[in-house]
Amino acid sequence: MTAEIYRDAWGVPHLRADSAHALARLQGSVTARDRAWQLEVERHRARGTSASFLGSEALPWDRFVRRARLDDTARRCFDELARRDPETADWVRAYVDGVNEGLAACEAPEFTRVGLAPGRWEPWTPLAVWLATHILFAGFPAKLWREEAARHLGPEAVALFATDGPGTSGSNGWLVEGTRTVTGQAVIAGDPHRFIEDPGVYQQIRLACDEFDVVGLAVPGVPGIAHFGHTGTVAWAITNAMADYQDLYRERLRRTGAGVEALGPDGTWRRVARHTELVRVAGEETVEVEVLETERGPVIAGGPEGLDDGTPLALTLRHPPRVTADLGFQALLPLLRARRVADVDRAFDLWVEPVNVVQAADTEGGLLHRVAGRVPQRAEANGTRLVPAWEPGHEWTGWHEMPRAGLADGVAVMANQRGPAARLGVEFAPPHRADRIRTLLGERRQWSASDMPAIHTDTHLGSAAPLLDRLSALDDLTGPAAELRDRLLRWDRRMDADSQDAARFAALRSALVRRLAAHPAFAVLTTPPAYPEVFLPWLALLPRIGFALEHLLRAEELYGIDRAALVREALEETAGLPAARWGDTHRLTPWQALPDPGRQAPALAGDHDCVLCTSAVPGWTDLAARGPAARYVWDLARREDSLWVVPYGASGLPDHPHHHDQLPLWLKGELAPVVTDWAQLKKESDHG
Repeated sequence: MTAEIYRDAWGVPHLRADSAHALARLQGSVTARDRAWQLEVERHRARGTSASFLGSEALPWDRFVRRARLDDTARRCFDELARRDPETADWVRAYVDGVNEGLAACEAPEFTRVGLAPGRWEPWTPLAVWLATHILFAGFPAKLWREEAARHLGPEAVALFATDGPGTSGSNGWLVEGTRTVTGQAVIAGDPHRFIEDPGVYQQIRLACDEFDVVGLAVPGVPGIAHFGHTGTVAWAITNAMADYQDLYRERLRRTGAGVEALGPDGTWRRVARHTELVRVAGEETVEVEVLETERGPVIAGGPEGLDDGTPLALTLRHPPRVTADLGFQALLPLLRARRVADVDRAFDLWVEPVNVVQAADTEGGLLHRVAGRVPQRAEANGTRLVPAWEPGHEWTGWHEMPRAGLADGVAVMANQRGPAARLGVEFAPPHRADRIRTLLGERRQWSASDMPAIHTDTHLGSAAPLLDRLSALDDLTGPAAELRDRLLRWDRRMDADSQDAARFAALRSALVRRLAAHPAFAVLTTPPAYPEVFLPWLALLPRIGFALEHLLRAEELYGIDRAALVREALEETAGLPAARWGDTHRLTPWQALPDPGRQAPALAGDHDCVLCTSAVPGWTDLAARGPAARYVWDLARREDSLWVVPYGASGLPDHPHHHDQLPLWLKGELAPVVTDWAQLKKESDHG
């Protein structure tokens, strides 16, 4: 067997082996050596054991993982994969063998810092990592918010607050067909928006063997290249479809002498699967967690005694992998082997979650724009709120057929707006990013791969209009407030890092959000029930108001609130602030398992509704934890003209020269070339 490791100038691994299985083992080994600490953090997060070395701050997540039975679901999915697709199961095992081999030779300093030794990966661990990474991706806790908003403010509040809320993740993606490019071949570009982590959530990599040669963005801990890839003859990319495929059921539970029972829709009490698990917490006492599962799914909040505050409530989570024991890993090898759009299409027929919009193109002119994943058919109420498990009519009755869409004027744009997946979801992102991308693409007829970074980094804020309209309606302003209003009405609406006007607008917006959140009309939403801590970001009033500000300002009436008076107060407050630039406060704050308090937070341009989507939380903080976790441009004319970048670098080792070397490019909106000529790469080693 021949297995070779090459690196480009940015330290990106280019791997070559004789077979797909040998290549999977090599990918696992190299990923473990480059990202050992990251892989182990993800393994522990997927098992619910991260508090054992990260301490009590990680306990809420571990509780959720245990109660949701994520590790057990991953085991079930792997067992089913082995039964239905033995080749892919063996391929996953080969990757895991490589991970274990790489971890045995790793030198990551974080292990010494917390006194942790790398553990052993099991064949199902990659599935558990995938599941843990995406279990909150569809934002099912938003149903908790909708339930509270409707209960206290009325059913109209659901639509009023409907927007891309805290905790959800999205992406920009656009496909330009050959009639609109300088080469006559399609270009696909975009950027996935996730919580920015260090090391990054995407790994630039090349995988080549006798069957395929693919460059793309891999998820560390998962074999292959799932979301973004280019085989030379076909390329694909995804965005979050914002579909709703996870349900929350209210349960009626009771303890009996034999255990716990749940009331079903047929009026019968049935035994609930029950056991307890112990969660170790570094420096503190071990915590016991009761794990319950009804016929609907695992109990993730409350229990027979209700929530911690005594609220009589127990909630079960129902989601496709737990129901079907299928996580969609059967799609991964076919994607690597794809040669044409039809191959990508067939591969995504096997996709499960997260539910995505897929865009693909090939060198023969084939194009694809479709939704991929598994969404259950059930009552409309299941999608918007908590539904009673003891009432009939909320069962799953089948699966939706995944919608398809075409191109308009030679382009397809997806930015989590209400598009082809509209009938599959409840809340979608505002249309501003998608509309802006279409506008920019319409400004010229011919595009090249090298033109795309200008779209990636556009900072026009489409959602500024409602607040600026409210400003223009104010009268009797004098002094600094009048000057600020006039200045903001002349502002170009670009959230550039060096813009003082962008900083003033953001400060005004935050001041208004705080006033709305403090208004007595919303007081009933300031203290939600005692749901598990991991769900609280979806229930926080201030971020909800911040992200729904457009709707709240444009609504004909808002619970008797004098919005003009609040805008005036916010303007007067902002006019008294010292001058600043947007980048002075809008800075990057990535998630790290072991935070580095001394690290510098670089200034950022962009905002939540800009194409350059760097999300702060208006009214709470200008710091951004979410943004483009990668940027890519796939050129179908010449793969070597493709481009990419990640926020930090190829290596997860803190002192490695390729740990943070792409950050300057990412901050400036520049991209690195995708090198495909083996002669231009540096050979690192042969791997026997």
